[in-house]
Amino acid sequence: MTEKQKKSYEIAAQAVYDKKGMNITILDMKHTSIMADYFLICSAKNIRQTQSIADYVEEQLKSNEIEVRHVEGYRSGRWILLDTGDMIVHIFTEEDRSFYDLDNLWCDAGRIAFAGE
Repeated sequence: MTEKQKKSYEIAAQAVYDKKGMNITILDMKHTSIMADYFLICSAKNIRQTQSIADYVEEQLKSNEIEVRHVEGYRSGRWILLDTGDMIVHIFTEEDRSFYDLDNLWCDAGRIAFAGE
């Protein structure tokens, strides 16, 4: 599969993995929510790392001609959201991920495996 053929969540997940993001979870939201087809949820050790991950994910998506339509929370860095329309990337500090617990909130959504390259 070439880069152009990869799905947006695969590109984003690999970018998170490359920047040492932790606990990468990809949720198939097609039958669960109208917000997006996919949620990618990950953790980082600190605010600096969440911002670095967000920058790199956005860069990798753009280089694959996928537009990031909206970014939320970058300045505070505790929970950064990147919205491409079909996917929402949630980048949390470990503490905030545990507090908001999106993994449990969307427990009915299907999980998509990602191992990283």
